[in-house]
Amino acid sequence: MNIISIQNNLGLPKYKQIILSIEKAIEEEKLIKGDRLPSVNKVCLAFSLSRDTVLQGYDELKKRGIIYAIPGKGYYVKSVEITIKQKIFLLFDELNIFKEDIYNSFLKNIGKNVQVDIFFHHFNVPVFKKLINDSNGNYTKYIIMPTNLIDIVDSIKTLPVNEVIILDQTNPDLKSYPAIYQNHKKDIFEGLYKGKSRLSKYEKLILIFPGFREPLGMKIGFENFCAEYDFEYEIITEFKDREISTGDLYVIPNDRDLVMVIENARNHNLKLGLDFGIISYNETPLKKVVAQGITTISTHFEAMGKILAEMVLKSKNEQIENKSSLIMRNSL
Repeated sequence: MNIISIQNNLGLPKYKQIILSIEKAIEEEKLIKGDRLPSVNKVCLAFSLSRDTVLQGYDELKKRGIIYAIPGKGYYVKSVEITIKQKIFLLFDELNIFKEDIYNSFLKNIGKNVQVDIFFHHFNVPVFKKLINDSNGNYTKYIIMPTNLIDIVDSIKTLPVNEVIILDQTNPDLKSYPAIYQNHKKDIFEGLYKGKSRLSKYEKLILIFPGFREPLGMKIGFENFCAEYDFEYEIITEFKDREISTGDLYVIPNDRDLVMVIENARNHNLKLGLDFGIISYNETPLKKVVAQGITTISTHFEAMGKILAEMVLKSKNEQIENKSSLIMRNSL
């Protein structure tokens, strides 16, 4: 038992002394990759500790990827990289430029000695559930982007409640978890309101809303704005086979639809910002220059990544609404 050292009245919890002892043994090469650790029962008997205390220490090392368990046989050294203090499971819906901005900002602000493993569920419920199940118990934090998937709350609830953070979209079923999220219903309503004076020159507001990936709050916020301020409006699922009419204002969450609308306008010699208008959702660098500038309603993705890192580092147990703004350009 010379690998583990426990001292009374040290002012350090016993489970942390177990962790430090194993880290020191690895550092001094008393333990190498593949070595078996002292059994939980042996540590309990040697130092008059409860099983919960020993398991807490071993589980922490397991979550950091330093040790692993073989049921019925014990715990073994998996990695000698003891500088990793946190191991984070990051589950995105898909990879796009917005998620890349969040991810890069998160990495920039999370600091050193942190390992981040990123996964994608691609809006597929079985894939989501499998990734959650396979990761359970192997990480110190679980950052989950549930989007608008249904029947996935029970999977999230299998994870340790104090180690989960919800990202981008949340809902009442997840209100017990800390979160950094967008309020799409409020964001689109307030964005349209800020541009209301320019919207008045258009005859109809048209939202292109496929409804598969897009948050329902966008549609509700759009409808509420049009109803409250008496704008004629229409909601369509796709732009294909449609012709732009003079006086149309398109609100476009998906960039593929944005390209189709701009191409259609060019084919019919319609001037963006004069004959018709566009408000796109989510800011990208290209929207500053495409068609002499596309107006956007967008949250601040870099800020979201920074706040997410602070929540992890400071163990914040809050639900934080990320800010959004209307960025006015020539398309409106």
